[in-house]
Formats: sequence, C-alpha cells, structure tokens
Amino acid sequence: MLRRLATFIYWLIGWRSVFVPPPGPKSVLLVYPHTSNWDFTLGLLFNAKHAIFVHWAGKDSLFRWPLGALARALGGIAINRREHTGMVGQLVKVFAERESFHLCITPEGTRGKTDHWKSGFYRLALEAGVPVGLGFLDFRNKRVGVERWVTLSGNEEADLAMLREYYADKTAYYPEKAGDIRFKD
Repeated sequence: MLRRLATFIYWLIGWRSVFVPPPGPKSVLLVYPHTSNWDFTLGLLFNAKHAIFVHWAGKDSLFRWPLGALARALGGIAINRREHTGMVGQLVKVFAERESFHLCITPEGTRGKTDHWKSGFYRLALEAGVPVGLGFLDFRNKRVGVERWVTLSGNEEADLAMLREYYADKTAYYPEKAGDIRFKD
C-alpha cells in the first residue's frame, strides 16, 4: 500500500524515478546534489516506491527529542560533525558485522554551498570493499533515482572525474548551492 501511495504522489507532482538495484547486499549510496529539505522527502518517497530500506547519515542534532526516535526508525545514523570521531572506521565495522547494509550519504555534508565534497564516503567504500550507487535528484527534469553502480578504483582524480561527468546534467533545487565535486586539498 505504501508503495502505491508513493508511486501516486510521484505521479501527482510530476516526478519520475529510476532504480537499478544494488549488485550485492552492501553498498554506499551517494545522493547529489543536496541543497534542499525537499531532497529528504523525495528520498523517503523513493525508498517507499521501490521497497528498499536504506540507512542514512545525518547530523546528530536531528536525533534529539522530539524527532530522534522517528529519525532512527527511518534508518538514520547520527554523525557528530563537530569532532573527528573515526566515523569511517566505525562504519566499516558496521559493514563487516551485518549481512546486509546500504548507507546513503550526501557527499556535500550539508545543504549549504560547499567548495568540496567530504571524502568519508570514498574512504568508507574503499575500506569496506562495497560498490557505490550514484543517486541523484534532478529538479530540472523532475527525476530521482539510482541508475548506476560503480566500484571505486582508489585513484581519486580518475574517480572524481567520473563522478563529475555523471552528475554534470543533474540540477539541484538551488543550483547555486551545489557543492564542487572535488575533495579538500
């Protein structure tokens, strides 16, 4: 029923979705660009429509009362962005301990303008040995989805060039806030 409702809502608002399932039981799923609160709503509808359960990383302030329990029920994992706490190492352990685990990450780390992506997703995918799903929100064409899975090579420049090429035609809700696809120098 939830699947039909999500499909109806997408139809009602004029959006289309595409979903190529992950090639295995574990993955990191990028979502880019991320510039609006609407991104989360469209993502929840996407999960419902395609009957998938994806965990997501969010700032720890989202997990306080009164919404904390709901955020965790929706797959949220709290991330403390104020301190370096070894997040990648902790998540590598989660990947190793679970039979199935898909983690959604917005590589910009915020809805505001950034001049670079955070590299945690990259290190995590390499260390956990999992594929990366190229998830997107394209407000110009009213499309949302995951249509490609890649295995990162470990060559940052080549991998980032591939990501820049893939996301070049995806338009954010606020295009001027879309982060540059590069890591911090």
